[in-house]
Amino acid sequence: MAQTSGGGHPDISARRLGGGLTLFAGWALELSGTLSILLGVVAVTRDTIFSSPDYTYEFSLTAWGWIHIVVGIGLVAAGLGVLLGKSWGTGAGAALGAVSLITQFMFIPFYPLWSISVMTLDIVAVWTLARAGFVDDRRP
Repeated sequence: MAQTSGGGHPDISARRLGGGLTLFAGWALELSGTLSILLGVVAVTRDTIFSSPDYTYEFSLTAWGWIHIVVGIGLVAAGLGVLLGKSWGTGAGAALGAVSLITQFMFIPFYPLWSISVMTLDIVAVWTLARAGFVDDRRP
């Protein structure tokens, strides 16, 4: 960790910009958000590309596309908040990561491999944000 020349304390700006776990969580949110936006755009513009059997969570693919676009934009914004060390970033990132996890789970019948990949990013981001908050609280 970076240290100041005077007291040997961690550099506040390095912690603010997100180091270690926080940096990883921010980039995981950014990637998950970008992938959700891309999926949403495809679902809106080419709604015949996905097909599904009779499914409980029956929405039109255009509706699913817009859901993914909105959640994706939120994830990108929260990821930026985490990376910039904003106080709202951790909570927003964890909450939106959980929402993204649920929407991806509901989208599994349409595109399983993609959904499971993004769900993995979401789970890791949420766990890392929760863990980073715990680790940061224990630092002197």
